Amino acid sequence: MFLGRTFSASGRTLGTGLAMLLGSLALPAAAQDPTLSEEAFEASKQLYFERCAGCHGVLRKGATGKNLEPSWKQEAADGTVKEGGTLKLGQERLEKIIAWGTEGGMNNFSDVMTEEEIRDMATYIMMEPPKPPEMSLEQMMATRKVYVEPEDYPSEPLHGRNWENFFVVIERDVGKVAVIDGDTKEVLAHIPTGYAVHVLKASEHHKLEEPENPGRFWYTMGRDGKMTKIDLWQNPENMLVAEVTIAYDARDVAVSGDGKYVIGGAYWPPHFAIVDAETMEPKKVVSTRGVNVDGDYVEEARVAAIYTTPNEPTWIVAVKELGQLWQVDYTDLDNLRIDKIDSAKFLHDGFFDPTGRYFQIAANASNKMVVVDTQNHKLEAMIDVAALPHPGPGANWEDPNCGPVAGTTHLGEGTVTVWGNDPEGHPDNAWKVCYEVETDGAGLFIRTHPTSDYIWADQTKHPEPEIQQSVQVIDKATGEIVKTIQITEEEGNVAVHFEFNQDGSEVWVSKWNRSTSKEPNGEIVIFDAKTLEEKARVKGLFAPTGKFNVYNRSNHVT
Repeated sequence: MFLGRTFSASGRTLGTGLAMLLGSLALPAAAQDPTLSEEAFEASKQLYFERCAGCHGVLRKGATGKNLEPSWKQEAADGTVKEGGTLKLGQERLEKIIAWGTEGGMNNFSDVMTEEEIRDMATYIMMEPPKPPEMSLEQMMATRKVYVEPEDYPSEPLHGRNWENFFVVIERDVGKVAVIDGDTKEVLAHIPTGYAVHVLKASEHHKLEEPENPGRFWYTMGRDGKMTKIDLWQNPENMLVAEVTIAYDARDVAVSGDGKYVIGGAYWPPHFAIVDAETMEPKKVVSTRGVNVDGDYVEEARVAAIYTTPNEPTWIVAVKELGQLWQVDYTDLDNLRIDKIDSAKFLHDGFFDPTGRYFQIAANASNKMVVVDTQNHKLEAMIDVAALPHPGPGANWEDPNCGPVAGTTHLGEGTVTVWGNDPEGHPDNAWKVCYEVETDGAGLFIRTHPTSDYIWADQTKHPEPEIQQSVQVIDKATGEIVKTIQITEEEGNVAVHFEFNQDGSEVWVSKWNRSTSKEPNGEIVIFDAKTLEEKARVKGLFAPTGKFNVYNRSNHVT
């Protein structure tokens, strides 16, 4: 129960993020137990938004992570009722879980939160969660800022560099994106974006209607719902050209195949918004609340991921809690066509097969990879895999036995699962597991390149620091791990995410420091893709995570 103050959209600045909006809600009644001081309550609310809401939900009903409501009841198919909740677990047990993590894939936060923060967080999640407000098109429009007018965009690159080999790098904890010259390894810019950018996407080559200069414009999506537009043809100090906020908590973004629209997907409010790609003016908002694949109504039905279909005038919108993939046709915004494709829960991230027809996405809680035929707008297959699949940008390659295949790492165990994905040329192997590779630890990302002999997998989710700090390299021909590389031995650092350069001769790996810092605390470690030897390190970065090579991403190189 929350007393006193309520949120008023007209009474505060828009676009400040979900955590600040929740800060406008009052503390629980003082007589209730458990309780926190106002200062501790506000700090825990902010920290929950930053570190916990992504897995457990704003309303704490759970998704990839467990339900964190104070108390809950769940009726099973046989009529039995199961009860649980954070109050039942209690303060001491919750503190241990937060500090040390779980075998099911939750990080340990002992090296991220202080003992006081862990104690307060355990108390906070035993209180009733506040419910944040909605966001209208009018509110979105009020946040729009233009730094360079479209008519002033340059007609050619102003810096004279090979911009197609630029890397756009998320500097997560400082709310910035770095632009690095892939040829010279120079850090050209640190561009202010939304808080903890999760994903950024560029205009891409498209089969139906080629956008102008694919890869030139990049769009970021921060966890605070801020979408920014970056122009790589500008001089570094002017690369940020516009921004708009489309939610209070968000995750993904994508550009239409013709380059005219950008779509942003939100966690809260549960909706997606379509924005004019040139002007960044919001055009349409669509709620994603609905009935899930189990027949239950879901209020917090969050947009986990959005992708542009390479061969169709559509986006794929993954509605996490519904277990549905929405194929959204952007050719007529006034009469928006949406085909809702039932699959499995909880949808998270995915990638296309080499033809661009089939979309392969992880359903974490169901331990499945879901495949959608984007040509027919229908479910193609569901593949049983190991615990909590998480492919990130994914990987496709040729296997000597199964033909074209794809693979995923897993949050829940140290396994890489590989399946056939060529129903035309290899129908007997299509959407069937080809083989599995046992790795040292659970991970977040897998990546390869058509010119490479190897697949790279990280182990970021393993609790042991030495394994978190190492990556493993798998031979495409044999499926065997040929090398384990420890990126760093520095305390609090892990190895995460991979990206190849334009010609596939280099692999870039992030050395990510999990603690927040106002000073540069991370690096990108660069390896020779053939010899697997270290070549260079790019320093001066703030908690680098995801890296996106302009050429590879705009040309669908996986």
